[in-house]
Parts: sequence; structure tokens; C-alpha cells
Amino acid sequence: DAVHEATKIDRWFLSKLKNIAQMRHAVKSCKNLQKLVSTNGAERLRSLKINGFSDRQIARYLGLSSGLDGESRIRDKRKSLGVIPCVKQIDTLAAEFPAQTNYLYMTYSGDADDLESAQDSSSLAPSYPSYTLRSGDKQMLDPQSEFQQRTQRYGSAPQTLQDAKAKGVMVLGCGAYCIGSSVEFDWCAVSCVRQLRRDGFKSIIVNYNPETVSTDYDESDQLYFEELSLERVLDIYERECPYGVVVSVGGQIPNNLSLSLADSGVTILGTKACDIERAEDRRQFSVMLDNLGLKQPAWSVLTSKDEAHNFATKVGFPVLVRPSFVLSGAAMRVAADETQLRNFLDLAADIAADKPVVVTKFIVNAKEIEFDAVACNGIILNYAIGEHLENAGVHSGDATVILPAQKLYVNTIRQVKLYASAIAKSLRITGPFNIQFMAKDNDVQVIECNLRASRTFPFVSKTLNANFISLATQAMCGLEVEPYRISLLDIDYVCVKAPMFSFTRLRGADPTLGVEMSSTGEVACFGEDAHSAFLKALLSTGFKMPKKTKAILFSIASDPFKLEFLPALQIFKDLGYKCYATPGTTEWYNDAEHDLGIISLDKPDNEDDDGEKTALHAIKAGEIDLVINISEGSIRKEEVTSGYIIRRAAVDFGVSLITNVKCAIMLAECLERGVDYRSTPRHIGEFYQLPIIGGIRRI
Repeated sequence: DAVHEATKIDRWFLSKLKNIAQMRHAVKSCKNLQKLVSTNGAERLRSLKINGFSDRQIARYLGLSSGLDGESRIRDKRKSLGVIPCVKQIDTLAAEFPAQTNYLYMTYSGDADDLESAQDSSSLAPSYPSYTLRSGDKQMLDPQSEFQQRTQRYGSAPQTLQDAKAKGVMVLGCGAYCIGSSVEFDWCAVSCVRQLRRDGFKSIIVNYNPETVSTDYDESDQLYFEELSLERVLDIYERECPYGVVVSVGGQIPNNLSLSLADSGVTILGTKACDIERAEDRRQFSVMLDNLGLKQPAWSVLTSKDEAHNFATKVGFPVLVRPSFVLSGAAMRVAADETQLRNFLDLAADIAADKPVVVTKFIVNAKEIEFDAVACNGIILNYAIGEHLENAGVHSGDATVILPAQKLYVNTIRQVKLYASAIAKSLRITGPFNIQFMAKDNDVQVIECNLRASRTFPFVSKTLNANFISLATQAMCGLEVEPYRISLLDIDYVCVKAPMFSFTRLRGADPTLGVEMSSTGEVACFGEDAHSAFLKALLSTGFKMPKKTKAILFSIASDPFKLEFLPALQIFKDLGYKCYATPGTTEWYNDAEHDLGIISLDKPDNEDDDGEKTALHAIKAGEIDLVINISEGSIRKEEVTSGYIIRRAAVDFGVSLITNVKCAIMLAECLERGVDYRSTPRHIGEFYQLPIIGGIRRI
């Protein structure tokens, strides 16, 4: 009653929560597994499972070792007592007729499966790597493979390609949509499943997001609406006994399960789990690059804040704090001084838990390069090189990506390909992967490598009209693969990917870009050149072109960016736009050397500082049609505070906002060139049909 009065939560729900709390207390009071199962062990464990307690939770309450060991002990005991979940069909016909759909889920609140089991899951057999299957149904698997040395706990190994196809392949989806894991990965999962079915493999999808295409009933042979946890994936694996599991098309969530799944005896198709670990672990990956002689920013593994400070002092600020095994750059930050460094280290330690946190030197004004590719046994089959419009320091999910790259030196491209080939060979990659590079003054350095499909794989595949995931799927399943014939230099069009944000729905969020991803979507547009494609993509995100009857507000924090933006500002002036700016920006552009006649508006000190001659007042009054606010390069508190207020006001009052100097310059160049942003949309097929020298093999 007291909780109800304090929270107003219905007493019925409170009674259920109380029951869960009492069960948790009962488990903790047992203190060890033997005592928990000494009396009516099966019934007690089944009751816990029915009420939603995971094996990992039970292990933690009993004081067992954290991680896979403790969870495995609970799992083994539970299975030995016959406490396993049942497979049920979701009734899509309201009980009027027998359900025939493949919508499946697992539950402990049942006595029998709705479907027959694939096969007895108690037998032991060796597991095999994906590359041992070749064309020809009668060809046997290689009995001497390294992967065979570890026994597979579930099912029997396929002896022919036909056996493998009958057993099927289990594909882990992307899970719930969130920042960093969205429809791009669902496209990858669906492309994988469709290729499996074209090649005759039974397909099994595990995903719990009804918004995805992968959870459509006709996309797979078996569809499990289930969470992407180690426990549930193992339950399904034991039930289905597939040929193997694909973890590399659903984003970071399934990729993080690879090592635990492999240690549990699951066959991971494609790149080995131990090699995925070497790429995801920042420390191991950095050591590997050093051993290969590949350039990377100076780095150090954290053991203490003082050691991190000493490293930053040695290489010089800014530095980049990089946790391992995180989604979308979570807790990744650029620290410009010691105070920021210590704060960011605390955040990284919370997010990354027991995983390594690496501090690297942050290279200012470097160009970031995306390398998306498919490899087989360490040999790259196909690749695509795209460039970020923004300088390095903007997360790839938030960056404007241009494909094919337009402004890379030939020697830069050569270095990128050499580095990528060395990494693919060292990590023995089979399947999709993404490497991010940075280049400055024709000097290339490695940022990171993801041994999975990246969010740019759909963008690359659409641009080149060559499905990289289909190729990767065949490679992971051990089929003979034939690369697409692609010549990036002979493509007569350009495609630009631009991010979409939901800042209008995120009250108080700072609408600016950084190394941690914040976009919630993206669009991509084709054009005859980079400027045409960029403007189309920008407008597709909801950006509104400024009208000459209104003004543009400029606020640029650092002098280097003011100088870089000078030609663009002159373009806006020459085109007849009324230009306002904050005092520091106005003073710089109105000095004797430049004298551009910019009108000054005061910066707001707080959210209520909207006097008549302030920037905040002009935005609220509808006088401003575009805000170009570049806060990058400044750590002064007053700049950060006033810049945030201006950016937030622009979002809240529906004013177009640009926060990156490269994007602002590109917009000015588009206007100067007279790029027609009212042109009639063209079908994607028209670009594919443009004459191309050398030819591209289409799918």
C-alpha cells in the first residue's frame, strides 16, 4: 500500500513485482547451486524460468563466477533436470483454424513443442569451419581442419553440402532499433537470408523486432521472435541443430556474442570468433597493427587515470578515448584537456565494463575514409572506398559519405588498399568487414576494423548495384564465389549518404556532431556529380533552402575555421543573402582586411536572453532561415554554452542548421554552381544504365 501511494502503480502489478522480489531473495538465501536444487530442483528452476529469471541472473544471485562459466553451470544443471523451453507457434488465425505460419517463440510455460525437433541435441560431433564446404554435394568435409579440434556439443556435423543445406543456417538479426542499430542491418540480414534460400539452404532467423522485414513470415523458413542473448540463441541452436550461425549481418549486438557462442560449441560461419575478438579488442588490434607495420595514431592501454594523463601530455591534446566492444561509439570522446580526459575515462569505464579502454592521439583536420569489403579466407573479393565530407572526428553513422570518393590522392587509395589487404589476411577474414582510415597529407593511418557488415553496406551495394552481402553469404557458407567486376574510377555518377537526426524529439539534446553516433536514420541520393548528389541528399533529410528575403546567422568559434569558411561566406554575400553573425565572428569578418559588412547579433548568455539585438531573438522572430554554427575547435565555456543555446533554438523553431564547416562550404558551392534543387526525381535504374567504361557485372 505504501508503494502504491508513493508511485500510483496498480496494486496488481505491484503484487507481481513483489513475487519476483521474493523469488530473488529466496535464490540469494540458498547461496550455492547445490542447495537450490537439493529439494524439488526441477520445479524450483522451472518456476524461476517461468518468472523470467535468466541463467546469468541465477548464477549471480548464487555467487557463481561472472561471465560464461557461471551461466554455463546453471544451464548444464537446468538441462540435466529436464528444464528446457518449449517451442510454440504464434496463433495468427485467432484459434479458428490450425496455425501454419513459422512465427515461433520459446517458453517454459508449456509441456510440449508445437513443432517436431530438428534432431536429437544430445549427441556430440566435431564442428567444422565454413570454408571446408565446396561445390558438389558428394564432396566430404576436411577432417584435419583446425576448427575440428574443438568438439561441437549439439547436433551432428554435415558430411556433404546437401546435408548442410538441409540443416540450414541460423542468422542473428539486429534486435530493437536504436541509435547505431537500425534498418541498415536489417537489410543486411534479409539479403543474407534471401541468398541462403536462393542457394538452397534452410534459413532460420532470430530477431524480436516486428518493425523489421526480417520478421516477415515469408522471408525465412523458421522465424524465432526471441531476444538476442547467449542463453536464448543457444536454446534455439540446440533445438534446430543448424549447420552454423551467421553473426556478422546484424550489427554489433550479435557480433558481441560470437566468442561466447564459439566457446559454447556453436559453429560460427565466416570469420572465426577468436579473430573477431582480435579486431574488437582495441588493445589486441593495436598490437596487431604494430606487428604488421601499419600506421595508426599513437595509443596506450589504460591502467590508471594518471597514466592516461601522462600519455596525453606526451603526445599532446586532443586525445580520443576508445572503449572496446561498444555500439556506435558509445562513450567514445575527444578530450581537449585534462579535466575532460578524466571525466571521459569514468564514462568509458562504466560503459565498457571489463573490456580494454584505449587512449589514442586525435589527428586534427584529417580526412576519414570508409573501406567496405567482402573477403574469403583473408583474400579481398570486392571493396568500395568512400570518403567522409566532414573531417575525422564525426562518427561514420553521422557523416556525409561520398561514393565513389572524389578527392583522394592516388597514393592514398593505394595505401588504403595495401593496408586493408594486410589486415584481411592477418585476421583471416571470411565475410563482410569495414575498416575506417584517416588520411592527412597523403599519410594513411588505421582507425578501426569491424568484422561484420557496417551500416554503409546497403549504401555501397545500392550505389554499385552489386549486393556485397549476397557475396559475403556465399563465402561464409563455403560456396564457390565469383567477385563482381567493379571499376570505381569508371562510374559516371556519384552517390551521397546524408544523416537524419531526431533532435526535435529529443528535448535538450545538443544538435551537434561528434565521435559518438547520434543520427537516427540516413538517406542517399544519386547525382551527376558530388554537388548535385549532396544537395539532393541534404534536402531529403528535411533541410530547407534559405530564402533571400531572410537572413543567415553565422557563429564560428575558432579562427582556423573562420579562415577556411571565408570563401564560402563571400559566396553567400555575392548571392545576395543577408548575413548576421555573433560578435566574435562579426569582428573577424569585418576587419580591415575582409570588410564583408556582416551585421552583429549578441550571443545569448542563457535560454531567456532573447533581447531585441540577440541571436536568440532573431531566431524566435523568424528573421533567420539558416544557422551555421561551428563550435568545433573551442573549449571555452562561454562558446560552448552560447553555441548550444543557438543550436537548440534553431532546432526548436524549425530553422535549418549546419554544424560542420565542410558541409557549410559544400552548400555554398552548390548555390554558386546553380545546382537545381527542384529537379524531377529520377529512377535509380537510369543511373545504372549510364555508359560505363570497362563494365560492371550486375546482379
